Amino acid sequence: MQTTAGIFEIITWLWIGTFIIWAIGSLVTKQTIGSSSDWQSRLSVWVIGLSWWLLLDRRIPGVLATSFVPMSLPVIYGGVALTVAGLVLALWGRFYLGGNWSAQVELKRDHRLIRTHPYAIVRHPIYSGFMLVALGTAFVCGELHELLAFVLILISWPWKSRLEEAFPVAQFGAEYDQYRQQVKGLILFVW
Repeated sequence: MQTTAGIFEIITWLWIGTFIIWAIGSLVTKQTIGSSSDWQSRLSVWVIGLSWWLLLDRRIPGVLATSFVPMSLPVIYGGVALTVAGLVLALWGRFYLGGNWSAQVELKRDHRLIRTHPYAIVRHPIYSGFMLVALGTAFVCGELHELLAFVLILISWPWKSRLEEAFPVAQFGAEYDQYRQQVKGLILFVW
């Protein structure tokens, strides 16, 4: 479907733009003064990278290139809406986190607990946003490798978020425990 190819190109440029913004933002993070990343945290980052490759590479042949959803304009435009909404949430979370952001579990100089704006909606808005982006992109393209990528992302981001939860508990104690009781981790009102 010609419409799908053009929309996928737009989606790809949205992803590229997001990665560029992320790279620029990583240049202005606060100084790291401690890290509690372990092999599991690093493995989750690698699995997410693999997932993004599966999601965005249109050259994957064979059975993984089989369509899993009937292509129709409502499915495609619904996928675009999820993709854009997810990117907005992830970028909002990233910008609001500011200099406290890091790819691994790290303590930054003057690290503070962020509990407002997107962090008042879910504790991990960046992860939630990227889960929505993956789902939306999978629907826009409709091939099994994108669905597989979404499943891997659906496993990896919650796993990484659980690994990271130990850090703010140790750093912020009762304040973080209260925050966890008030705000869901990844899905509003659910989980």
